[in-house]
Amino acid sequence: MESVNRFIVHDLESFPVVWSRRSAIKPGYAAQWENEMDALLKGEQPFVIIFEEGQPDETHDDRKTRGLWLKRNKHGLGGLCKAVVAIEPDAIKRTALKAQSALAAKAFGVAMEIVASKEAAQTLARQLLAHAGGDA
Repeated sequence: MESVNRFIVHDLESFPVVWSRRSAIKPGYAAQWENEMDALLKGEQPFVIIFEEGQPDETHDDRKTRGLWLKRNKHGLGGLCKAVVAIEPDAIKRTALKAQSALAAKAFGVAMEIVASKEAAQTLARQLLAHAGGDA
């Protein structure tokens, strides 16, 4: 895996559990996100990405850049990223996100899970990685 110091959008301290840093989601972040995702795929090790609670909205350009990367890399990402887990404590919002996540999972080839807490996210990530043969 590339040097953790090069990662700004993702926190690799608990790799193969990868935390998306909400503080890094600022206009223009998508180029750095792409570089980091490329590095994660080059590492050829299974991983799970966890989105912290309260992810900020992103710009149209950042969303477009990420969407195009996800489409181009659907196969590779689907093979290594065992899931994207989002934390949403509000039950009503969690239900709405689960419906949206099913469409995104189909489009990008990665399972998406919505859980209520950081602890639930970590537990799920460990279970998914253990099942995939990754070291969590």
